[in-house]
Amino acid sequence: RHDSLGGVVRCVATGLAAGWGDPVFDKLTGLLGHALHSLPAVRGVQFGSGFAAARMTGAQHNDPWLGPGLTASNHHGGTLGGLSTGMPLVLDVAFKPASTIARPQQGLGADGQPVMLTVEGRHDPCVVPRAVPIVEAAVLHALADALLRPARLEDL
Repeated sequence: RHDSLGGVVRCVATGLAAGWGDPVFDKLTGLLGHALHSLPAVRGVQFGSGFAAARMTGAQHNDPWLGPGLTASNHHGGTLGGLSTGMPLVLDVAFKPASTIARPQQGLGADGQPVMLTVEGRHDPCVVPRAVPIVEAAVLHALADALLRPARLEDL
């Protein structure tokens, strides 16, 4: 139909020790969100149950601890209070549909007057298949930054 589609990439990172990140300024979700929102076409990032958490009660969303690094549900997606929990890090990245489509579209010419634009050539109808390795790379980069963060005075 000469159109495009958006989509979601789910990324799961396992084997993280508890305590990566910071409870205030360098929250693990903030570091990851910064890296992921820097990718082209990203329109949203959610961790664990994400936006569905807004429709839950505290009792439904709470993750009871079953042991060190193990919670009952992982609604939190592997982070609590800005720090990794030891549970799998689970995040979803939403990508918008590509705006370059073969269907004629309304635009404005250099003189500011309406014109019909038609794009020719090969263009991906969905960026999601190509986005998977860059999501993985962005997550790994952010996790490496969190792991290698220099010690702060309060940690000494």
